[in-house]
Amino acid sequence: MEVALRGNIEAQLERLLSQLEDIEENKEHFSAEEYERIKKDTKTQLAEFEDSLQKTMSGNLTLQSELEATKLAIRAAISDAFKTPQVIRLFAQKQPAALRRRLDEIDRDVKLGKVQFDDVAEQAAEILMALKRLGEPLAAKEETFLTKHRTATMSDFEAVTGADEVRMPVCG
Repeated sequence: MEVALRGNIEAQLERLLSQLEDIEENKEHFSAEEYERIKKDTKTQLAEFEDSLQKTMSGNLTLQSELEATKLAIRAAISDAFKTPQVIRLFAQKQPAALRRRLDEIDRDVKLGKVQFDDVAEQAAEILMALKRLGEPLAAKEETFLTKHRTATMSDFEAVTGADEVRMPVCG
């Protein structure tokens, strides 16, 4: 039962994050008003999903522990703390290695001149924030970068969700 429930929750989150990603990728095809309306509708769906998730989790400590990252990812999406759907998805799925790979890709692309630093600095900060929230250690230069590039919404997200990181379960 719990396995099926977790699977359904993850599938619903994936649908909403894919919808958010599609909206961002096709932004130029919408008028400004239409884009804002569609994005707001998706965030409303995320908020409703979070409420439903909270009700489902109440009283079940195992499920609470396992779905805490999912809940935080939903809050991040709703609050605009993380604007990159890919980062939200990897955070929700507790994939620090994939987040690190994406950070390495950004670094490589900047060094090769494929992208401008200013165009990816916010996404790099989102990744570092996600890694930190997952309990991953950050190097001193990463902490400095995060402090310098943290947005107000990231700070608000951190304040709302508390200072506790989402800890990866230890297997074995």
